[in-house]
Amino acid sequence: MGGLFGVVSKKDCVMDLFFGTDYHSHLGTKRGGMCVFGDNGFERAIHSIENAPFRTKFEKEVTIMVGTKGIGSISDGEPQPLTVFSRQGHYSIGTVGRINNKEEIVQELIRMGNNQFLEMSGGTINNTELVAALISTSNNIVEGIQFAQKKIEGSVTILILTEDCMYAARDLYGRTSMILGKKRDSICASSESFAFYNLGYKPLRELGPGEIVRITAEEARTVSQPKDKMRICTFLWTYFGYTTSTYEGKNVEQMRYRNGASIAKHDEKLDVDYVAGVPDSGTAHALGYANQSCIPYARPLIKYTPTWPRSFMPQNQKARDLIAKMKLVPVHEIINGKRFVLIDDSIVRGTQLYGTVKYLYENGAKEIHVRSACPPIMYGCKYLNFSRSVSDMDLITRRVIQELEGGEATEEVLQEYVDASTEKHAKMIEKIKEELGFTSLKYHELEDTLAAVGIDKCKLCTYCWNGKE
Repeated sequence: MGGLFGVVSKKDCVMDLFFGTDYHSHLGTKRGGMCVFGDNGFERAIHSIENAPFRTKFEKEVTIMVGTKGIGSISDGEPQPLTVFSRQGHYSIGTVGRINNKEEIVQELIRMGNNQFLEMSGGTINNTELVAALISTSNNIVEGIQFAQKKIEGSVTILILTEDCMYAARDLYGRTSMILGKKRDSICASSESFAFYNLGYKPLRELGPGEIVRITAEEARTVSQPKDKMRICTFLWTYFGYTTSTYEGKNVEQMRYRNGASIAKHDEKLDVDYVAGVPDSGTAHALGYANQSCIPYARPLIKYTPTWPRSFMPQNQKARDLIAKMKLVPVHEIINGKRFVLIDDSIVRGTQLYGTVKYLYENGAKEIHVRSACPPIMYGCKYLNFSRSVSDMDLITRRVIQELEGGEATEEVLQEYVDASTEKHAKMIEKIKEELGFTSLKYHELEDTLAAVGIDKCKLCTYCWNGKE
C-alpha cells in the first residue's frame, strides 16, 4: 500500500520527518524516501527497505539533512518522493494509490507534448512521475492536482512540497486517509494519525474526500473543497492500519475488538482450550472474541520483533513464506495437546495461514478452528494495492470456485458464492477448510464487519468482498 508524512515548521523539521515517516513502515515493504527544503534547496534520499527497516537506512541522512519543510514516503512500489522541475516551479512529490489507466494517461500526455517518461528497472513508469506529469499540464499546482484526481482511475493521495508551502490532497473518494496535526510553530500531514502523537502534535482534522489544503507553519487552508461521496477502504480497520490509528473518528484497536466480539456472538459454542490471534493484526480481533466467549486468550506463537519488523519482507513469495514462519516462535507448553480458535484478519491466498496452522499442528496442537475477521475476499482490489495479488485467480476463493465450477465462473455465478446464504458459498468454505487443513472454518459476515467499524456503511468500500463499487 504505502504511507505519506509531511511537515512544515518554523524550525528544522528533519527529526520530526524521520520519525513520522518511520511510523508508516507497516504500510510498505519496498522503499522509503525523504525530501526536505532549506537553505541548501531540496535535499532528497531514497533507500530500499526490503532487507532492513527504514530507521537503519536513513541514520546518515538524519545527521546531514537540514530544512524547515519536508515530505517522506513508505512505498510498496515506486521510488519516491521525486523532485520535479515544471511550469509550476520546483517541487517534490509523494503519492499513495493505484493507477489502473496508466497506459491511456501516458499516451494522452505524449500527445499533449510530454515527450518522455523514465522507465524503472522493472520496465514500468513510476506512478508518482506520472501524477507529476498530470499536475504539470495545468496552470498551477491546485488545478493540476484536481486534474490528476479526475483523470486517474483507481486512487491517488498526494503530498507536494514547494519552496513556500506543502500541499496535501486526499484521493477523490477518500479511499485512503490523510490527517493533519499541529503543534507550536509546526503543522504536519500524515496517512496515519498516530504517527505524530509522540512528536508533540495534536490532531487538527482529517481531510475530506478529494480535499486539497495548502499548509504553512501557521495554517492549513482548504484550497479545494471536499467532495460528498466517500468510499474509504474497510481494510484500514481490519488489517492495514496500525492498532493505534484512527480513521473517520474510529480507532483501529477498538474496531478489531468489537469485530472479534461480534465473531464470537455469531459463532457456535466450541469446546476448545484457547483463543489465539495470528500476530499482529489478528490479536485485537482475538481478544474481542475471547472476552465475549469467555474462552481464555493465549499466545501460542510469538513474533520475534527484535529482528523481524513488518517492513523486513522481501518481494519474492517463496522467501516471504519462509520469513512468515521464521519470525513466529512457538510456545510448546501452550500448544501441545491443546485445541484453539485461531483468528486471522483475513484470508487472501491462504498460503501463510496454511503454514501457520501446519506449524501449530507440528508443535502438538490437537484442533485448530479458524475464524476470519472479514468475509471471503472474492475480488482483487482495483483501488489500492492492498495485497500483492496480480490477478483474481491468486485468491484462494477464486481458485476453489474454479475447481468447483470446472472452469472460470461468470459474474452471476460469482455473486452466488458471495451470498453467505447459498449452498455454493457453503461448499466454497468447506473446500477451503479441507484444502488448508483446518478443523473448522468460518468467515465473519459483511454486515457484521461493517457494523464493527461504526460509520455509515455507504462510506465504506466493500469491493474486494462483493464486487460493489
